[in-house]
Amino acid sequence: MPLPDDKEREELILLREEVERLRATVARLGPGLETMLKLRGFEIYRKEPREDILVPALPSLDEYYSLMRKYSFRLFLRDVIKHRQGFALEEVTRYATPETTTEYARYLLAKGMLRRDGGRLSLASGPVRSFGETLEWYVAEVLRREFGAEAVWGVKFRRPKVGGDYDVIARIGSVLVYGEVKSSPPKQIYDSEIGAFLDRVEDLVPDIAVFLMDTELRMKDKIVPSFEQALAGRGTAPAAVERMERELFHVGGRIFILNAREDIVQNIRTALAWYFRAAGARPQRPEIGRERAAS
Repeated sequence: MPLPDDKEREELILLREEVERLRATVARLGPGLETMLKLRGFEIYRKEPREDILVPALPSLDEYYSLMRKYSFRLFLRDVIKHRQGFALEEVTRYATPETTTEYARYLLAKGMLRRDGGRLSLASGPVRSFGETLEWYVAEVLRREFGAEAVWGVKFRRPKVGGDYDVIARIGSVLVYGEVKSSPPKQIYDSEIGAFLDRVEDLVPDIAVFLMDTELRMKDKIVPSFEQALAGRGTAPAAVERMERELFHVGGRIFILNAREDIVQNIRTALAWYFRAAGARPQRPEIGRERAAS
């Protein structure tokens, strides 16, 4: 992969600055993301912990973003972070050919993200211990770049009843989107995590909620039944979990359960299109929460 020269780097920086100016202009045309959250009683006190992500410097972000679209590259990064203190290439060659893995390693070395010590490699700096935050950054970038969203990741609110991180929150026009992003395979996802996701959906009341798993494995075997069980235990008659296509599912056209097979960008596009096409035919939200006592 040819690296950009100094002139191309300058142009990339100027283009990115222009995109940011355009985003700011669009944001002024309607309520911004933080305003939409405040109207729901939410105020961000922590977001985007940059020290927790494995991302290169600004001039390289576009090519890095392109690489992140590849499932094999994301799996490679996951293994690199797992073996961050030192590894040989053979230890991170489970999901791609040796040639592809070597190319990925050379790229990270060229960007100063890896260092070489004899025959072993390790992360160059930073306390990155998990791929999860880098995946959150990537999904927020997808929403920004592909769908013109205002997006933040790694968000924390001070909420007395429902806590935890909100992985990705975005505004697309006047639509609020909340995304839970999982880098673990389905067998490592517990029912309590799905319950916590539904609790946050009930508390935040986003227009669209996405449970996205970075896996090409089937969702129907474990994740969908776990959602069905969690929804059934919430005291009301919830909407059913229905298949959109392949391993992509929805609940009432507002909650989407997605995997990464084919392409994360395309799968998010499918969910958003499903929501916007059907929005006019839905007079009210599907019931997903517990019955509340009258105040």
